[in-house]
Amino acid sequence: MTITDALTIDDLMHMARRRVPKMFFDYAHSGAWTESTYRANQADFARIGLRQRVLVDMTDRNLASLMVDEPVAMPVALAPTGLTGMQHPDGEMLAAQAAEAFGVPFTLSTMSICSIEDVASVTTRPFWFQLYVMRDRAFVESLMARAAAAGCSTLVLTLDLQIMGQRHKDLRNGLSAPPRWTPKHAWQVATRPRWALGMMRTRRRGFGNIVGHVKNVSDLSSLASWTADQFDPRLSWEDVTWIRDRWPGKLILKGILDPEDARMALGRGADAIIVSNHGGRQLDGARSSISALPGVVGAVGDQIEVHLDGGIRSGQDILKALALGAKGTYVGRPFLWGLGAGGKAGVTRALNILRHELDVTMALCGRRDIRGIDADILDRLGDPIGAEVRRT
Repeated sequence: MTITDALTIDDLMHMARRRVPKMFFDYAHSGAWTESTYRANQADFARIGLRQRVLVDMTDRNLASLMVDEPVAMPVALAPTGLTGMQHPDGEMLAAQAAEAFGVPFTLSTMSICSIEDVASVTTRPFWFQLYVMRDRAFVESLMARAAAAGCSTLVLTLDLQIMGQRHKDLRNGLSAPPRWTPKHAWQVATRPRWALGMMRTRRRGFGNIVGHVKNVSDLSSLASWTADQFDPRLSWEDVTWIRDRWPGKLILKGILDPEDARMALGRGADAIIVSNHGGRQLDGARSSISALPGVVGAVGDQIEVHLDGGIRSGQDILKALALGAKGTYVGRPFLWGLGAGGKAGVTRALNILRHELDVTMALCGRRDIRGIDADILDRLGDPIGAEVRRT
């Protein structure tokens, strides 16, 4: 199968599995502990029904919208994902180029392989940057300064990684970037020759935003020691205010699941919040993002823009999230699988698949403009999540 033959995101996932070493494929295709929340993120979308409408004008459809006042070709952004450059050589740079050409935002992770400056060197449109707050506040300030200097328009502040959830697959695989040279890892790389050749040709194989930018961190061993002590368990709402005071652009808060936390986010100067459980990679047993969305929207109303991240595998999922009140959505694994399957062309293919599915589904629900999607497109029978939002 070639990239152009892929009809679904699942097709791209199977292609990526054959092309990416197991440790890095598993990193994207896994959750914390029993992975119950990871599975629920996707399964709960399937519980939401749609209303089919007929004999309505389906011409001149529009998917263009706004996310934090930024024009987007469809209400989708590429989510921040760590180690993206291990799915494919120079992965962040290629994904950013694909997103720019398509007309949707790309969000670069703090824990990326390609650096802020690498991505800025191959793009012309402002991209977004995701920030982890470390104990080393001077480093945090330097990250924000570098992002601003690179022209990043929006900062996505992750709130739910004060303490890292245990991810069994990563521990069993001995995940590292670049990979350790044990017999197991050598075999995984040797059986993916195209990936290995690409990695040999690039110099970007470590955490580009950190190595060389932190005092006494110049290689993998010193990086491991630094990161083990840097995620700050004391992170609080006051730190959000501290970030807001220092960041000149738009600010989005990522990792809200509880309506009480959503209300606490109000008045902190943020432009949007993202309903997210970190892709099921933090608190196993937490609610799925889509099931948490109605409660968060109900708590904040139109006082702040609400987005959703987690579990989206199709254009139908995007439409359901919009119907439940999200103004924008994020895709992580779908674009990673596209990247692993075929680099920049694979990311473009993933976005085209999602756009086509979103467009057709919207039309069959009797709507022509994505900006007018609401809960009226949801089936009132057999749809507990949709019923919940209609009660509110």
